[in-house]
Amino acid sequence: MKRFLTTFLFWLLPFSAVFAGGHVSGGTSFSTHFQDSTLRLDYVFCGDASHQAIYLRQVFRTSVWAGRHAQLTEPLLRGNGQIRLLDPSSGVCLYAASFSSLFQEWVTTEEATRVQKAFENSFQLPFPKHPVTVEITLRDTHGKVSASLRHPLNPADILIRPLADNRLPMKVVHGDAAPEDAVDIVIVPEGYAKADEAKFWADASRAAEALFSHEPFKGRAAQFVVRAVFAESAESGVSIPHKGMWRQTLLSSHFDTFYTERYLTTSSVWDVWNKIGTLPFEHVMVLVNTPVYGGGGIYNSLTISSSDHPAFIPVLVHEFGHAFAGLADEYYYDDQFEPQYPADAEPWEPNITTLVNFGAKWADMLETGEAGMFEGGGYQSKGVFRPAADCRMKTNECARFCPVCTRAIERMVDFSIARQDF
Repeated sequence: MKRFLTTFLFWLLPFSAVFAGGHVSGGTSFSTHFQDSTLRLDYVFCGDASHQAIYLRQVFRTSVWAGRHAQLTEPLLRGNGQIRLLDPSSGVCLYAASFSSLFQEWVTTEEATRVQKAFENSFQLPFPKHPVTVEITLRDTHGKVSASLRHPLNPADILIRPLADNRLPMKVVHGDAAPEDAVDIVIVPEGYAKADEAKFWADASRAAEALFSHEPFKGRAAQFVVRAVFAESAESGVSIPHKGMWRQTLLSSHFDTFYTERYLTTSSVWDVWNKIGTLPFEHVMVLVNTPVYGGGGIYNSLTISSSDHPAFIPVLVHEFGHAFAGLADEYYYDDQFEPQYPADAEPWEPNITTLVNFGAKWADMLETGEAGMFEGGGYQSKGVFRPAADCRMKTNECARFCPVCTRAIERMVDFSIARQDF
């Protein structure tokens, strides 16, 4: 295996027990249960701060499977939710993935105490050879189940819609590895009118260059493929509600998410996935054609960043740290309506701790002097600890990821492209 296998094996057992669901299961053969094709499931997450629910919207079959071919049944991180494919008769898990969602962040806001809302979500799984049960579960900030849904899925169902090539222009801006041997990223444009197409291709190349100028991505660049697909918006730019500025754009993105000026997101997740079409991908970057500072990153959902602010490079890399490796923000400002990291639960993110189960985090690196313990992180000045005085996950001025974040990224790369069970 790779040079990080020894550390990974030492670390995997306690981490899996705390963050991935409680046990380490045996291997599951990909070819026994799955085809080389992708199952896309679209859901609606809805509710408020007190009650949440999940509804299935539509099912698609798309291109070759670009995800894991090994380590199928245990996500590396617990996430704020998990989606699993189960054998209907035995209940045995055949495949599992973890994620976070904009909806789960929204339910912790003050608005969610007085309004009910619905959010789009899309998930990609390997296409099963036989009927399965799909189970999707959401957890709250204490790690307790807040909503769940089980439903049958028959791969022979005639209402599973095949996705066709959307015939949009596409370019490979980095890498040449096969989907099964690489982490596949697709860059999607937002707020680029037809006249901005050349700018988008240049911005997409800049985004790839930015990512692979930072370790540990730089040293693992050969294990990534980045594609970009172009679809035009009716207008250039992006919506900025606090300025009364609304644009007609491809993905309906806007600043002021949750009334935070710099928080740039899109709620039109299905539109994002539709524009990607049949391209193989595991992670999505949305580049927004604006000089205004902002962005967002949601674990196993998407990365979004403005293209022309002077801090474009550090912001994009920071947000991809969230989306790819599940890294938490290490800064703090104590202005949340509800703490994201209560004192009675250990965060699932690998780079912060409440000390509930610090042994599953960077205790080994603390002993060897590679990392430290600094109070303040996860938006809270007290009760949450980070491993370094500064890091790419804390400030734009820091030029690198700290050793703990670096190790988390390395582990996610190895996990994503594993060809056999550890």
